[in-house]
Amino acid sequence: MNKWRQIKWSLHPLFVIILMLSALTGYFIELMTLFVIVLVHELGHVFMAHAVGWKVTTVKLLPFGGVVEVDESGGSSARDELLVAAAGPLQNVWMIALAYFFSETGLWSHEWSKYFIEANIWIALFNMLPVMPLDGGKIVQALLSYRFSYYTTLLWSARISVGFSSLLILYALSPLLIGQLGVKLNELMIGIFLLLSNLTTLRHIPFLFYRYILYRNARIEQLEKRSAPILPILVSPTQSLYEAMKHYRRERLNMLCVVDELDRSCQVITEKASIQYSLTDVHRAVGELLR
Repeated sequence: MNKWRQIKWSLHPLFVIILMLSALTGYFIELMTLFVIVLVHELGHVFMAHAVGWKVTTVKLLPFGGVVEVDESGGSSARDELLVAAAGPLQNVWMIALAYFFSETGLWSHEWSKYFIEANIWIALFNMLPVMPLDGGKIVQALLSYRFSYYTTLLWSARISVGFSSLLILYALSPLLIGQLGVKLNELMIGIFLLLSNLTTLRHIPFLFYRYILYRNARIEQLEKRSAPILPILVSPTQSLYEAMKHYRRERLNMLCVVDELDRSCQVITEKASIQYSLTDVHRAVGELLR
């Protein structure tokens, strides 16, 4: 692991394994080219993350892309996540254009330019699969957060990721399914990695959601400054604060309206107040917070 501009850079063990296999099979130069493409792809994410004000802490390089870890994860806007996620594949676009130019001017051979272009297309398209932590998965998650509560967004983005990871494994095993020998080894390893990663994410949804709550105050201030719409959420006094907060939307100012079933009166708990209460006991009934 190395540091550059206070960012920790590391190779994922899966990438190291594939590099070793490529050296044994005589494709080391091609894999090093993929490494450079992946690195430029990730630099696109890093520079865009800095542009929107995120603090990047770690970049882990994988064979198909990488994972950029930031301090503001969960507390940022959906728009910022869309910009950062899209910045990676956009690097592949200009690299494709550059390779085409080099081919046409004779600076690169036609065969090498073709390989370089196809490698960029493969990495860009693969990263656009709707699987976390790929760029496509992050884009899907950001888009879902405009329409659904953040808890639902986390849950369904993980479920979609598990589904597409499973399809990738089936694709890797497809030669066996049609009676041929061999499997697509790279796709199989990547598919298994993504599947296990997202199954772990599914188990950690409560933790990820609570982390979102902890980072929420800074985002509330941003939403208040631009007079974002307020989302009233009707809850009963017996409902737990945690269950009530599951309805919170990322791009709205949320407000709990505690409705008494006897006189139908409504008492309001602001989002900031609910976050303060959640720091002590997130599973308390919301009715107890009004006493």
